[in-house]
Amino acid sequence: MTSSPYEAAESHDRLARVVREHAGRLAGALIQVTGDFATAEDLVQDAVLVALRTWPQDGIPERPDAWLFTVARRRGLDLLRRQENYRRKLAQLRWPPEEGEGSEPDERLRLIFTCCHPALTREAQIALTLRVVCGLTTAQIARAFLVRESTVAQRITRAKQKITKAGIPYRVPGDEELGGRLSQVLAVIYLLFNEGYLSTAGQAQSHDLADDAEWLAALLHRLMPTESEVAGLLALIRLHRARTAARFTPEGTLVRLEDQDRSLWDHEAIAAAAALLTRAIRRQRPGPYQLQAATVAVHAEAACWADTDWEQIVLLYDMLLHLAPSPVTRLHRAIALRYTQGPPAALAEVDGLAPELDRYYLFHATRADLLRALDRPDEARTADRLALDLTTNPAERTLLQERAAS
Repeated sequence: MTSSPYEAAESHDRLARVVREHAGRLAGALIQVTGDFATAEDLVQDAVLVALRTWPQDGIPERPDAWLFTVARRRGLDLLRRQENYRRKLAQLRWPPEEGEGSEPDERLRLIFTCCHPALTREAQIALTLRVVCGLTTAQIARAFLVRESTVAQRITRAKQKITKAGIPYRVPGDEELGGRLSQVLAVIYLLFNEGYLSTAGQAQSHDLADDAEWLAALLHRLMPTESEVAGLLALIRLHRARTAARFTPEGTLVRLEDQDRSLWDHEAIAAAAALLTRAIRRQRPGPYQLQAATVAVHAEAACWADTDWEQIVLLYDMLLHLAPSPVTRLHRAIALRYTQGPPAALAEVDGLAPELDRYYLFHATRADLLRALDRPDEARTADRLALDLTTNPAERTLLQERAAS
């Protein structure tokens, strides 16, 4: 029986949700049996492709995760039929795993840390995480970052080969390794969110990438609830996303924070994220993500732009510079400095960053704002044009074009 277009779309949406929720768990269970990262991941992807073909016609099974696992196990048996030991292990494998048999938190946590191993390049870490943990297809990842599908496929293949050849262990790092490895995982999620929140790939924003980043951060927080920086990153993402409805005009133009309609913000989400951040801070293990989240919280909790506590924001940036110094953080501190010491002091601070940030669009956009505040319109227009040349985001370009033309 042929399904309607609506039913087919519903099947695809349901499959996407199932894959997001269970793909990493299934891959983790299969890795333990096959002993091969690439084989287990391919088995899951094969099962997903079968579901894409059959669910729209046959309907969604009552237990879609078990259905996917059954298909993956059968294909594994076919693939490894000449290896009696593997076949025996696959036949003994149950779904869902019983308590103590590779429980969901351990499996997905192992997957995240394996995908984000420091031996892999950042691009490979992101591609592998999206493919294996989030269950995105190679085509979806390529579309998200506007690169060729073959490029993404090569990154994933090389990453899996490197994991196998280098003998990268499929495990959560020990305590002595966790600090550096966890920071790598958090950096990948943070980079993924930034790309979704304000894309560098020719689109204003990507809700899918932002969704994936929040989902990964929430998963990591559920698996590692006492890690303050994990909670800090999740709070940071949720505070930013709570302002989504006010960030763009109906025409797609970016609305600056000071001009946003704060009645459109999700104040319940802001309160929940602030509470999550407060619990993390009470553990007294400060880190960059907690400090960034605290800065966003100060903005989010202000009733209006004029009520912003700029002294507190400058202090938070001072703390962030102490923990993780960077020219971009100094630039953001200079923006806050404008409201505590005035535009001349802020501009002097910004101009000192020219050698490091001359190819960064926000450096020139910030200079333009400050020059305009100091009644230097010609220099401001020049700075706006320089910023315009350095960004491909359509929403940012529209805003800068309007400012440069005014």
